Amino acid sequence: MATGSGLVSDSGSPEELTLIVKWSGKEYTVRVCGDDTVGELKRRICELTNVLPPRQKLLYPKLGSKLNDDSLFLSQLPLNSSLKMTMIGTTEEDLLLDPVDSPEILDDLELPKEEAVEIKDMEVNKRKLSRRINQLKIELRNPCRKGKKLLVLDIDYTLFDHRSTAENPLQLMRPYLHEFLTSVYAEYDIMIWSATSMKWINLKMGQLGVLDNPNYKITALLDHMGMITVQSSSRGVFECKPLGLIWAQFPEFYSASNTIMFDDLKRNFVMNPQNGLTIKPFRKAHANRDSDQELVKLTQYLLAIAEFDDLSNLDHHNWELFTEDNAKRRRHR
Repeated sequence: MATGSGLVSDSGSPEELTLIVKWSGKEYTVRVCGDDTVGELKRRICELTNVLPPRQKLLYPKLGSKLNDDSLFLSQLPLNSSLKMTMIGTTEEDLLLDPVDSPEILDDLELPKEEAVEIKDMEVNKRKLSRRINQLKIELRNPCRKGKKLLVLDIDYTLFDHRSTAENPLQLMRPYLHEFLTSVYAEYDIMIWSATSMKWINLKMGQLGVLDNPNYKITALLDHMGMITVQSSSRGVFECKPLGLIWAQFPEFYSASNTIMFDDLKRNFVMNPQNGLTIKPFRKAHANRDSDQELVKLTQYLLAIAEFDDLSNLDHHNWELFTEDNAKRRRHR
């Protein structure tokens, strides 16, 4: 990582940088570190202004178009404390961002196992996670339940086909969603974590009847603000969902041993590869909703592994084989 701006100290740890961002006639103080990216800077600005990162345009004459590259590290830019830049953008209150406006990730990364382990153990990523833990407080919608495991669910293409169009959002809901959540709630607390905004999460989950269903409760909702950026030598800079954020805030309830995360993008659990299960994306809802059985099969899997004390020893990559073996054993009893 380049360090031309002097944002890394002699000891190798990143120095904090205080920037002034002018927007809508006001000035906001934003604190970031040299190992943060431009995307992370925009996330910090979003915390203060409610202007989502994709809707922000940052202006500073000496930097030109560099502030358009969200993957660029701040240590690679000629920044100094008290620098003032201008932001142009519209808040969520004025413009609800639909994820359809965001570029779709079609090429999910498949990191070599050694590199995935390296990312998880890198000190720079541990520092980023530590900062996120200090910056973000997870708000509980319902109490954590002692003795329950934790299921963390993505939304887009996991629970909902967000790219197709329909008169009623229920037509884009993954088949058996409510039956799935009702069944697994007996053994798991449920959190929903999307890379979109909290406003969009509340809107879509509310439309699908997930937030007020009498048969199960959602413990918490997390949005893009909980994510961190990491760097891979083979695939560059990308964002992920570190489960350590949850474990640090609720250590008496959740840990690596009792947590599983479903996401259609493997990159999202690169900080916790042993806890991630890559779900088959639910796309083209109108054509596939009569045949999609993913949540039915995953219900069986989750209930089967709920009896284990430590889920981190399981290879979720082969979850379908585990379910088939269980079914065979039941037939031969």
